[in-house]
Amino acid sequence: MSLPNAYLTSFKNTSAILKAIQAAQAPQRFTQKFLEGLGFANSNDRATINVLKALGFLDDSGVPSARYHRYLDQTQSALVLAEGIRDAYEDLFRVNRNAHEMSNPDVKNKMRTLSEGAFTDRVLTQMAGTFTTLVKDADFSGTPTQDPGSDVEPPGEQPEMRLSPSTPNGQSTASPAPFASLAYNINIQLPESRDPAVYNAIFKALREHFR
Repeated sequence: MSLPNAYLTSFKNTSAILKAIQAAQAPQRFTQKFLEGLGFANSNDRATINVLKALGFLDDSGVPSARYHRYLDQTQSALVLAEGIRDAYEDLFRVNRNAHEMSNPDVKNKMRTLSEGAFTDRVLTQMAGTFTTLVKDADFSGTPTQDPGSDVEPPGEQPEMRLSPSTPNGQSTASPAPFASLAYNINIQLPESRDPAVYNAIFKALREHFR
């Protein structure tokens, strides 16, 4: 069952807390003290921390995740929030892909079915209220962009020797036709040395391996 156990007990400050998070620099750890520093010292607001963990914004120790940092980009914050809601309430979206458009009573009834009696009616009311409150600040019309360069391999050392197949006129070919003649260009990066024996050993090895 993919329904988070975390829920809000009061919803009046939820939108304001989310906006305050966007306006503030990400902390090393999102603690009750940090939340109070944002201007939300009410004990009911503390439940927001566990909800942020359920949304994938914080890890178990309260350290902001990559999703939290992407949420700070206000051009896509609503999309990032929707992403977190979809993940946290995966089962709810599985039974209704437009769960974010459901009414509060419908959400509560679906949660009751999905939880198979695991929660009391009061808790289900709070869970449904948490969901419908969060979706008001989310945008489900698209997907947020990922961090640029995430798929780029880190630069490494270039190989000492490269073999690149090419046709006799120097044109490279990825899939040569049958019976086509091939020529190989061998580029060798020689080490700096004043000892001729070093170069003799290199060329001797080349003769043995490329006859």
